[in-house]
Amino acid sequence: MLPFAVEPTSNPTPADARDAALADPGFGKLFTDHMVVVHYDEDKGGWHDAKVTARAPIPMDPASSVLHYAQEIFEGMKAYRLSDGSTALFRPDANARRFNESAARMAMPAVPPELFIESVEQLVRIDSDWFPKVDGGALYLRPFMFASEVFLGVRPAKQYLFITIASPVGAYFKGGVAPVTIWVSQHYTRAAPGGTGAAKCGGNYAASLVAQAEATAQGCDQVVFLDAAEHKWVEELGGMNLFFVFEDGSIITPPLTGTILPGITRNSIIELARGQGLTVREEPYSIDQWRSDAQSGKLRETFACGTAAVVTPVGTVKSPQGSFTIGGNQSGPVTAALRSALVSIQRGDAADPHGWVHRIG
Repeated sequence: MLPFAVEPTSNPTPADARDAALADPGFGKLFTDHMVVVHYDEDKGGWHDAKVTARAPIPMDPASSVLHYAQEIFEGMKAYRLSDGSTALFRPDANARRFNESAARMAMPAVPPELFIESVEQLVRIDSDWFPKVDGGALYLRPFMFASEVFLGVRPAKQYLFITIASPVGAYFKGGVAPVTIWVSQHYTRAAPGGTGAAKCGGNYAASLVAQAEATAQGCDQVVFLDAAEHKWVEELGGMNLFFVFEDGSIITPPLTGTILPGITRNSIIELARGQGLTVREEPYSIDQWRSDAQSGKLRETFACGTAAVVTPVGTVKSPQGSFTIGGNQSGPVTAALRSALVSIQRGDAADPHGWVHRIG
């Protein structure tokens, strides 16, 4: 394990200003005082110079590789203040594993899992006063890595920066846990077979923004993408996985075929549902089936899930072919139960038979 040099900021946010900001943190707009930075250089033996330091702008040469060839990946995870006052992460080993799977797809070096987790822990420790006390509050953690080598040429870089920042957050959606309305993208696809759909890289999100803007213009909260080949199979939202709950209690979620991000919340929901005796199938589900099953009542609930929003019901689906609602545009009992079970484990209010909660010493 690399040693971490800890250099606390010489200009911390005053306590009264911090507490005022934490009263209404929003999502992704407020940041803590510190960050963690670790350097990689292929010619110097790999990872070195791990440091906890003041959060500050990153000096960058205009010929830095990431600006031209987009070698960049990131993770999204949360730290929680538990009911006993301690702090914990949720399945950081899974984040570390997915981070390295993304790195492999983008021809980037792996970050040793112990280095990944220690970096996050170091940041949570030094900025532990930044936990918001609002309902659903947490520290949203953003570990990311990018190519920092200064050169122009199409090849994997030899130098990288691995950085972790933290953002105190409240609810992702302003309306809280209320059904959202989503738009079916007609002209854009998120990913294609053989592409980067399963990697958590910025390019996937950049490609989704024009479709999200279209959804917003249609009065929708989110956009849902269909497959690239036939444009009929439901894949995922711009940043969340989807689940469909039927009248017999069974659940379907689109399968991981390389075009869908393997969500950690998605995996957790599948395990929780199966642990409750529910049947969960990972199989293709078409937009036509979705519309037909919703209109017939066979489909009772739809929900989206991800680290930021946790579990969010989907109430209405819009497209040029018309709109349809699911379950009377209400949050259903299965959605509510799975969300409650997951959040209770994350916050230390329920037993954790899966060993998902990682306490920070």
